[in-house]
Amino acid sequence: MNITTNGEAVSIDPLTVQQYLVSLGIDPRRVAVELNLDILPKAQYETTLLKEGDALEIVHFVGGGALRG
Repeated sequence: MNITTNGEAVSIDPLTVQQYLVSLGIDPRRVAVELNLDILPKAQYETTLLKEGDALEIVHFVGGGALRG
């Protein structure tokens, strides 16, 4: 099946969002997922099955920064 991830077309087997993230080596706790222009609550990652034509945007949280003084 074909989906789009962060603007790139990819072909995958049917998976849940959680399974897809893990297959990419992404810790689901450290990202936000937009599915077809809607933010997907983390509680739904395990139960949301990706479908043909779905569009995902995966946003990684980055920590750090500089203290200003």
